[in-house]
Amino acid sequence: MTSKTHGSRAARISARGFLTTVAGFALLYGASAATGQAFAQTSTTDSEQAADQPSQREQSNTLSLEEIVVTGRPGGAGMRKLDASFAITTMNNDAINKFAPKSTADLLKAVPGVWAESSGGESGANIFVRGFPGAGDAEFVTIQVDGMPIFPPPTLSFLENSSLFRIDETVERMEALRGGPNPVFSNGQPGVTVNFIQKQGGPETEGIIKLSGTDFGEKRVDVQMSGPLADDLFYSFGGFYRTSNGIRDAEFNSERGGQISANITKLFDNGQINVYTRFLDDRGAWLLPIPLLSDENGNIEDFPGFDRGTGNLIGNDNRLGVIETGRNGETRRLDLADGRGAELFMIGGSAEFEFDGGWTVREKFNYMSGDANTIGLVPADTPRTLGDILAGIDTNGVGGTFSFTGTGAQITDLSQQALTAGMWSVEKDIESFTNDFSVAKELFEGNTFTVGLYISDYSSNDLWFLGNNQLLAAEENARRIDLSLNDGTQVTRNGFIGAPFFDVNAAYNGRNIAAYFADEWQITPDLRIDAGFRIENQNIDATLENVDFGVDLDDDPTTLFNNNAAVLNGSFRTINFDETETSWTIGANYNLNQDMAIFARVNNGQKFPQFDNLRDGADGIQSIDQYEVGLKASTDMVSVFATLFYNDFKGLPEQRFIDGENVVIISGSNAIGVEGEFVVRPFEGLSLALTGTWQDADFDGNSVNAGNRVQRQPKLQLRFTPSYDIALPWGFATLYGTFTHVGDRFSDSENQQVLEDYQKLDAGIVMDVDNWTFQVTADNLTDSHGLTEGNPRVLGAQTGTAIFARPILGRSFRFSLSYNF
Repeated sequence: MTSKTHGSRAARISARGFLTTVAGFALLYGASAATGQAFAQTSTTDSEQAADQPSQREQSNTLSLEEIVVTGRPGGAGMRKLDASFAITTMNNDAINKFAPKSTADLLKAVPGVWAESSGGESGANIFVRGFPGAGDAEFVTIQVDGMPIFPPPTLSFLENSSLFRIDETVERMEALRGGPNPVFSNGQPGVTVNFIQKQGGPETEGIIKLSGTDFGEKRVDVQMSGPLADDLFYSFGGFYRTSNGIRDAEFNSERGGQISANITKLFDNGQINVYTRFLDDRGAWLLPIPLLSDENGNIEDFPGFDRGTGNLIGNDNRLGVIETGRNGETRRLDLADGRGAELFMIGGSAEFEFDGGWTVREKFNYMSGDANTIGLVPADTPRTLGDILAGIDTNGVGGTFSFTGTGAQITDLSQQALTAGMWSVEKDIESFTNDFSVAKELFEGNTFTVGLYISDYSSNDLWFLGNNQLLAAEENARRIDLSLNDGTQVTRNGFIGAPFFDVNAAYNGRNIAAYFADEWQITPDLRIDAGFRIENQNIDATLENVDFGVDLDDDPTTLFNNNAAVLNGSFRTINFDETETSWTIGANYNLNQDMAIFARVNNGQKFPQFDNLRDGADGIQSIDQYEVGLKASTDMVSVFATLFYNDFKGLPEQRFIDGENVVIISGSNAIGVEGEFVVRPFEGLSLALTGTWQDADFDGNSVNAGNRVQRQPKLQLRFTPSYDIALPWGFATLYGTFTHVGDRFSDSENQQVLEDYQKLDAGIVMDVDNWTFQVTADNLTDSHGLTEGNPRVLGAQTGTAIFARPILGRSFRFSLSYNF
């Protein structure tokens, strides 16, 4: 057996990016020494801003309009929510801990206007925004750390960027900006930008040690500590490690890994510099649709012997596999324990300095390198009896013998249910360097003009082998099955009934350069307007190996398991893409009083094609117009943040078969909706929070599916969270729960795979005693089995009583004990 090594290791650092950053910081340091303004007295650091905010417990129950937000701002300048002319949701560390997300994507369920399917595990989520069309992944979601994208393309095949970040105690807060000025700043994301802001050190030494466990066997430890190194130099570091077999028990340690991060903050008289580094090595099983039963009325039940909430096809018997990848006997050993995850090294930083004459200079950078691989068991054909499978293969009627691969035991009962699932291998070696430099000048009192330059250089080296179907018993932790016909034909090889059907060997490089301009004008004490413009060039080049299809790997027609393979053939083609587009935004905010404001905004953004689009010949640029009107108010008793939105999407490529030819039709979609966050506090201690989104999103224009609803997204989703704080003689306790309603959806753009509405109930309690905190959270307390997708590899309605679909994860409990110092 031979095996290829593909890609670099995570700790490789780009010398060019590192030297560029060092040089930029050196210039800023020299300038700061020359000016000597009292920045520490006229500008606040993140730590000082946090000190001015309400307590963490208070913030988690209110929509404070005094809170400072930095996402979507020119260069990351801070602004009160009251004055912001855009819709943004914030959650601090305390609120995140109460939510107890099972993954980064799971946290986004708390953000109105966003629909997150996190039933795929720690990685591999599908995230949708405000009715933007998409079949999966997270095309319109940017994940940032301290205001910089982790990886500039929001989505590549088998890589949505929430998979590249893990939430732990090093996170101070999250900010999620929808629409608004998004198309102009950072990587020009028209959808949602989710910014995770890390804790920074302050003048006091403090930290946390937390131990967590679950009823399904997960063990986890989190640590975080920060404090001073000198009067003007502060540190923060922390991380986590966890291990488990998963809620969907894989029979082995399928969820494992951790993260470590550190940052240092240096204060100057007129500014500050922060530099951070993160290392992530974490992976989990890729959870895909499982077998279910569906009656003629669409009611879903458990497939016999397969629990909807905890069942898993993956198990010890099918964990390891050797796939055939080429004519010359080339093979690869795969381990499903490698799952889907990332091994990444990241270094980044920011600097901000003020100078005489109303000048402010801001610099941010991020470098990332590593691997984001996927080894998964992907369902293919729905369950059938072995007799039906044999009849479909044994066309000459010679008969055959089934046996379990692991034990060799013969299977005589041909009513045994079996299915096929592919052992897919996707290796991605990714790297990026991103830089955002801006200069702001106060032109006159109340008016600030900003000019900025955004640069990103990113790459992905891909090696895929999709297919490799195995014949498996239709059961939890499925056993492999072999079949040989009585005439000597070998249908399977160690359970494999097929070879790769699609291969990719590609090296992609992308470069985006954008200049942006923004002007903010406080016309009156209550009226503020802002406008922004962006011009951006994207240049992509790639080299891809060509593929031969329908190849018999051993030139033996009696070995059916490798008779119809896809093989990389040693010849190559190239891709070149070079286009320039513009985006813009204009917004206004009017403060009705100190507790209430209204805002309005219009923007136009662009979505450039990424690597996989260009590989498939889809080189169109999609354009999105968005319109927003919002109200925000916060009093002692009531808080409201509501936004009415409309978006118009153009340039959507769709495939249509006309006279036997595959024709690409350019169409679009539109959506109207309202999203909101509401909190009522009828008396001290009780908080009633409601988060929700109603939207109506349809395909239009020349769409193949004109008039159909955009797939995967519910018209209505609601989250109601009552919370009650109790002061006790020995400490403090908070009781809370969340009722979630998710409306019906369609799994496909043809609107034939219906996903029924469902409800979910969560609950928790937090108890504080001196420096100790004990927390219990119950997820899916009623063990709901709502579906988040059908079989995305089947077009149209799924027929028959046995289907594939992916339910939400079953009931689970998490316990944590932490010590704060």
